[in-house]
Amino acid sequence: MRTKTPRVIVTFHTTAEAIALEQACGQSGLDGRLISAPRSLSADCGIAWSAPPELRNRIERLLSDGGIEAAGIFEMAV
Repeated sequence: MRTKTPRVIVTFHTTAEAIALEQACGQSGLDGRLISAPRSLSADCGIAWSAPPELRNRIERLLSDGGIEAAGIFEMAV
């Protein structure tokens, strides 16, 4: 059984927004990956971005600077 680790989870209204954050994080060299949105969270498109919690502020800045709209930003163990 895999051990759950703390992550920052970003949910989106559309797949395009999820992919935009993936590209922005890749260009900025930030660790993370697209995942299926956890059942406990609501995501219109069903996709979420998962990253180490220490990157939350940098991800929030990328969202703001890139005009990418997140449905929600959460910290949880996944």
